[in-house]
Amino acid sequence: MRVAFLGLGAIGAPMAAHLARDHELTVWNRTVQRAREFAVRHGGRVATTPREAVASAEAILTCLPTSAEVAQLLEGPDGILAGALRGSLFLDCTSGDPATSRAIARRLAEYGIAFADAPVSGGTNGAEAGTLTVMVGGDADVFERARPVLACFGKRIVHLGPVGAGDAMKAVNNALLGTNIQAVGEGLAALAKAGVDPRLAVETLNASSGRSFVSEALVPERVLSGSWPRTFRLALLDKDVGIALGVARETGVDTPVLGAARDALHRARTLLGEDADYLEAIRLIEQESGTELRG
Repeated sequence: MRVAFLGLGAIGAPMAAHLARDHELTVWNRTVQRAREFAVRHGGRVATTPREAVASAEAILTCLPTSAEVAQLLEGPDGILAGALRGSLFLDCTSGDPATSRAIARRLAEYGIAFADAPVSGGTNGAEAGTLTVMVGGDADVFERARPVLACFGKRIVHLGPVGAGDAMKAVNNALLGTNIQAVGEGLAALAKAGVDPRLAVETLNASSGRSFVSEALVPERVLSGSWPRTFRLALLDKDVGIALGVARETGVDTPVLGAARDALHRARTLLGEDADYLEAIRLIEQESGTELRG
């Protein structure tokens, strides 16, 4: 199949690399040098504009920071709509917002292009291993068309409902992740100041009912080791929690816990800067509590 992939970030690049093994791939990235480096390593053709990227594509995939940036790529003489084929399939793997995805779907429908939001979870490790969870929103027939493409990098591919449902699921998932990061960081800092060795605290937590992905994987790998790799920006997690709160508002659900977590994460983003990694929210807790979670 002829596939176009737009957005070769930390998650997008390994996803595209899996596609390159099974499909005739064209890639585009805002920084064209990154696309050229990708083509040298993984193959595929490099396009200099979105229009060129999608010109012969049967499937178009985007993986950008926000839905608004995806929408911007649609328009203009060099945009996606200027080159996309009628009858093609558009899969947006951005962690986006449901309202914008629905607007994108309506715009694409004017050109006879099918759309599904298909955000992913599993981080850079899952993207590299091809074991991502893919959360799909769209019509059932579009989901069936999309499944073989998504299977190139996804291990679990779930149809969650109409357009926007995948975005809503991803946002709530990340909101729960952010809430857990904040709660685990605060709890471990309190234990450390109470005289409990952080390593023993984490070992005990992970053998008890309060364990989670954060305590089992992220804290041992990064916090206890003092390693702070940049794999997913705190700014994007903050954005996703905001999307989840928007979904809750639209559906009339009160969110005092998620709201408090969003306030804490947004404050961390403001203090640490736009390039900070999401786990650095715990680093801020360490700094402000005057403790160090090393053990």
